[in-house]
Amino acid sequence: MYKYPLAVITGASRGIGKKVAVGLAEDGYKTILFARSNKGLKETESEIKNIIQEKEELLPDLYPVNITDHKRVEESIEAIKEKYGRIDILFNNAGIWSTGSLDYSVEEYKNVLETNLVAQYSFLKNTVPVMKKNKSGYIFNLASRAGIIGFPGSGTYVSSKFGLVGLSKSLYAELAEYKIKVTALCPSYVNTDMSKQVNPPISRDNMIQPEDILKTVRYLLTLSHDSYVKEIIIECRTSLS
Repeated sequence: MYKYPLAVITGASRGIGKKVAVGLAEDGYKTILFARSNKGLKETESEIKNIIQEKEELLPDLYPVNITDHKRVEESIEAIKEKYGRIDILFNNAGIWSTGSLDYSVEEYKNVLETNLVAQYSFLKNTVPVMKKNKSGYIFNLASRAGIIGFPGSGTYVSSKFGLVGLSKSLYAELAEYKIKVTALCPSYVNTDMSKQVNPPISRDNMIQPEDILKTVRYLLTLSHDSYVKEIIIECRTSLS
């Protein structure tokens, strides 16, 4: 088994995924980075290189993969398991924003679900077996406050996040016997490219920052083996209700 703890991060080319990837590398994790943009992955890799310096074993592995290509995801995760024999963290982060509800076509809605829920399921299905085998692991599913309370005008997005929260809660209960923790992270508006689509617009200074998500992950990783957190809701001041 590989001597360093290993973290798989999706959506690692920018925003929250990039911040968490760089932070975990700084904390001594070997990072496995998934994203559609190879250019973005290279930029994340460059930041990690600056942090790890001479520790070449901690250089990230890059997978420029469309997360909805389930065959590629399965093949990639199998290669990771065969090479390293462990996956200690899955940060299930990649997703898209959508502003439609019943005005979306069925095909458009299916695309939202495919990206925001089915792709996450695919990563879970392929990573959990090695965690079970090793009786250890932490899964962070990046959901949303929208997956807890809902809001008008984005039923397609909201329902995809409700689904991810529900899946997280089920796995939270199912995987505890294998000493695998599952937490649904449910932030409100985070200062990323995705939040540029929020209407009406919110000041970037009033949003949650990607660094706050990293701090949350780091905090959860410090808890004792028998401390389990099902979900965390992170509000920004403008979303309080």
